[in-house]
Amino acid sequence: MSWRARAASPFRCEKQPATSSRGMVVTNHPLASAAGAEMLAAGGNAVDAAIAALFTLTVVEPMMVGIFGGGMAHIRLPDGTHTVIDGLSTAPAATGPDTYRPVSDMPGPDYLETEGRENAVGPRAVAAPGNLKAWCETLARFGRLPLGDVIDPAIRHASRGFAVTPYLSSCIEECAADLARDAEIARLYLPGGKPAPAGHRLVQSDYAGTLRGIAREGADILYGGTLGRSVTAAIAQAGGFLTLDDLTAYRTVERAPVRGPYRGFEIVGPPPPSSGGVHVLQMLNILEGYDIAAMGFGSADHLHLVAEVLKIAFADRAAATADPAFVQVPVERLISKDYAAERRASIDLGRAQSWSAGVAAGESANTTHVTVADRDGHVISTTQTINSLFGARFILPGTGIIPNNYMYLFDPHPGKALSVQPGKRITTSQAPLIALKDGKPAFALGLPGGLRIFGSAMQAVINLIDHGMSLQEAVEAPRLWTQGQTVEVEEGFAPAVREALRERGHDVVTVPHVGGGMNAIAFHDDGTMTGAACWRADGTPVGLSGGLARADARFWPDLRR
Repeated sequence: MSWRARAASPFRCEKQPATSSRGMVVTNHPLASAAGAEMLAAGGNAVDAAIAALFTLTVVEPMMVGIFGGGMAHIRLPDGTHTVIDGLSTAPAATGPDTYRPVSDMPGPDYLETEGRENAVGPRAVAAPGNLKAWCETLARFGRLPLGDVIDPAIRHASRGFAVTPYLSSCIEECAADLARDAEIARLYLPGGKPAPAGHRLVQSDYAGTLRGIAREGADILYGGTLGRSVTAAIAQAGGFLTLDDLTAYRTVERAPVRGPYRGFEIVGPPPPSSGGVHVLQMLNILEGYDIAAMGFGSADHLHLVAEVLKIAFADRAAATADPAFVQVPVERLISKDYAAERRASIDLGRAQSWSAGVAAGESANTTHVTVADRDGHVISTTQTINSLFGARFILPGTGIIPNNYMYLFDPHPGKALSVQPGKRITTSQAPLIALKDGKPAFALGLPGGLRIFGSAMQAVINLIDHGMSLQEAVEAPRLWTQGQTVEVEEGFAPAVREALRERGHDVVTVPHVGGGMNAIAFHDDGTMTGAACWRADGTPVGLSGGLARADARFWPDLRR
């Protein structure tokens, strides 16, 4: 039976998928997807394509991602090996548990806020970036093409300019008041004192120069080189904490992913300090005890259950998920079937509950995601960010670089699992997932969205596996989110269902969207791939098919007889 026959909240897709035989690139901007496809066409692999797409996204999606940010890349190699490259940001050595002055000690929307917004906007919000080092190291280890080739599309779009999309324009408008406080960033994104409109040609000459320097010198130009000295001097002059020593001390970390079975599939995701993989597996383990398909997509039973497992996951996340170098994270307990059964036994299908953590220890919505695969068996699902929209909301003078505001992800209160400590990695909700069936890739997906990431990724998994949706339907389907208080429900769910949730005790708020644009690839038995992106961003799948001429083909326009 089709999922639509059972659905209480049917919907129609707004975008179309792409199908290919030689490779697929799905990003949240068409120029970035085209940059990745260019690498595949030039003989590169999925890693080359992903890194090219990420560098291009720093130009065309500058509010979301940058070389001065952080992220995680989940890579599957042709031999079936999975690895996670952790390029998340770390707290500068000059920071500590008492660095910021919190405005509230009570759980709620102001809990992470500090006096003067010092952890969110400006130079004191900047953590040591990992993106540039992680991208260059990943390319050198797993790619085929030289850095100069891979970074060239980004240089091209930065120097020649590109047309601002309505999505980028609306993001500029959303934080225009903060951008106006910095002359460098205002000059680019607030021409004439107003947000750059859709269609405006955005040229980033300074950033093009920075990218050319990276193409020549690699990541060392930032991590101890001339660029690093320049930017840390500017940050110090402005009162920030980041130093050249923080940059030279920065290291990426290669981690083994977390894995777990779900209804005949194996779900593989990132480990701590990402909470995404652990809590997706935890929630799926709980949901496995219910017949999700029979409930019907978008029904009150379906959404009530999703809300309750989200609340359970967030209660455990707050207590126990952090940088494993500083906090002992009970991963095996969290993803065990026994623990899921304990938590499941306490769920009441008739009413909403408040949940506390069942374990103990011994983010921002503005991110980007790239999913790429090639015909040789490389798959990369990677989520990268500068944290908030436009990061710390200023440009490092003369570089075109927008730095992260990752210090906002730490708890400004001392004595907590997520409290600031020198060198501590931020904790993220990123969930770049790859699902396997009989040991082979079935689908790969991920999305931006801060705290809303792993809940949205989990819902896409059950859309595919339980409800039997197509890939396009799974990424575009309406979503729900809560971390224990208000339940955010997208407008696509039926009004009667929203009211039924209220009757069960949920504090329901209808929102235009939950999380950001999901990008996904599905793998088929005949070797073809389907790429899909959703309506929540400028996502575009670009596939490569066709190929070279048959080996014995010749061109004989004047064949002699």
